[in-house]
Amino acid sequence: MNETINLLFNNNISFRKLGIFITFMKKGSIAKTAEALNLSNVSVHRALHSLEDEINCPLFIHKGRNLISQPAANILLKYCQESFQHMSNGLIEARKAAGIGKNHLRIGTLYSLTLETVPLLLKGMKLRRPDLNLHLTMGSNQTLLNLLEEGMLDAILLSLEEKILINNNLVSLPLFYDDIYLAAPMSVKLDTSSPADLRDYQNIEFVSLAEGFATYEGFQNAFHIAGFEPKIITQVNDIFSMLSLVQAGVGFTLMPGRMKSMYQNSVQLLKLAEPYQMQQAISIAFPRNRERDPNLLALVAEVRMYTRNLHKTTK
Repeated sequence: MNETINLLFNNNISFRKLGIFITFMKKGSIAKTAEALNLSNVSVHRALHSLEDEINCPLFIHKGRNLISQPAANILLKYCQESFQHMSNGLIEARKAAGIGKNHLRIGTLYSLTLETVPLLLKGMKLRRPDLNLHLTMGSNQTLLNLLEEGMLDAILLSLEEKILINNNLVSLPLFYDDIYLAAPMSVKLDTSSPADLRDYQNIEFVSLAEGFATYEGFQNAFHIAGFEPKIITQVNDIFSMLSLVQAGVGFTLMPGRMKSMYQNSVQLLKLAEPYQMQQAISIAFPRNRERDPNLLALVAEVRMYTRNLHKTTK
């Protein structure tokens, strides 16, 4: 069977040529086929003539400027239509197996984005696609990237670093940029007249997120610039637990500005001095081979709407 297939087929017999052939057999003329497929008459004629050459079988005869189909063409048409239907079904089933076109979308997010950003995006998505089931997974930057790579998530919201942008397998779209602040317990007296110089906090105890979180990376970079290792007394796996420890007076930390609305009255927030100032680029990312997925296109549209409204409110 395989030997027969190899003898009959070659690389020049394409679905494009067969599609042009099917359309010609339905329309009955080169001009109507060209119009239906938005091609030139020459392109249609060349494809049909090439198909005859590749299968080594006469399909048409010329009658003036017209091509008249022969019995062989009618037989080929029957099998082409069946093949196209089978291939169409195969593509649909393959997309379903890959999670494309289903009525659910699996979104991964950083814990901190569940405060404001994610609820607004999900609300907008339900308005756009009411029948779509949205599944939300929370985790660290690294966890989300791993789940996306393993096909366990369809899209992720994360802090997108430059090294991740090098990955050409991902499509990314920015949402916003977020500043990092020093967060301290309300019980501690601080000089708030000027930005925080981290060198003044060498003897202070800190709490932090675990490795793999975006804020942990920024935490390490800031203290590297300050020239000392911070005294970290505990690490946690979500930002809400970390800030609860700061509220309780356990230690200081560095936190992204998106948490300000919830914690500005329960922890002290200081802008970092210029050498330590940094931003997180919060973005959405998904596999490049999924960029035409209708569900992801709807999510991208909602992200763009969110970003547009955010710019309006910050002006």
